[in-house]
Amino acid sequence: MEKIQTGTILIADPFLKDPNFLRTVIFLCEHKDEASFGFVINRKLDHVIGDLMTELEGCDFPVFYGGPVQQNTIHFLHRKPGLITGGEKITDEIYWGGEFDEVVSLLHENKLLADDIRLFLGYSGWGEGQLTQEYDENTWITTYGNPSLVFSQDVSSVWKEALKQVGGKYEQLIHYPIDPQLN
Repeated sequence: MEKIQTGTILIADPFLKDPNFLRTVIFLCEHKDEASFGFVINRKLDHVIGDLMTELEGCDFPVFYGGPVQQNTIHFLHRKPGLITGGEKITDEIYWGGEFDEVVSLLHENKLLADDIRLFLGYSGWGEGQLTQEYDENTWITTYGNPSLVFSQDVSSVWKEALKQVGGKYEQLIHYPIDPQLN
C-alpha cells in the first residue's frame, strides 16, 4: 500500500457503511497535516454539465459526485495543461483546476474528450488529522493515482480496478458483498 500523499487514490474498504463513500474511489488532490481534499471518481451523477450551468447549456459532458462538501460548486481534473492554463499539477499526467473560462470555450468547440477532463459537483474533505486517523482505522486502502483510473469511462469498474492495481490480498475484496450478513 502507498502512504497517503497528494496524488494518492483512496479506495473505500468494502465494509465501509458511510453512504457518502460506499465503494468509492477518491483521487486525493491535496494532503497536508491540517487538511486533505479530493474527488470521488467513480460516481457519475444523472446530470450533465449543461443542466447545471447556463453558460454550458446544451453541453452533455457528464458530472460526477465529488463528495459531500460544497455541493453547489463545480471542480475539475484534466490532462490537458497545454489547453487549460492555471491548473495545479498533481501527478505527471493529472491536473486539478485551471481557467474555467477556457474549459467552457473548449467544451463549446468540442476540443475536449470525455477522457481529457472530469467535472465534479462538490468535493471530499478532511480536517486536521482526520484522514490519517481513518487510514489507521483501515477505512481506506491506497494506491497511486493514474489517468487510467481517474479518467476511466467504465465508472462501474473503477473500484474493482483500483483494488486489482493494489493486488495481493486486496484483489480478493472485489468479490465481497456490500453487506456480508445478507450472504
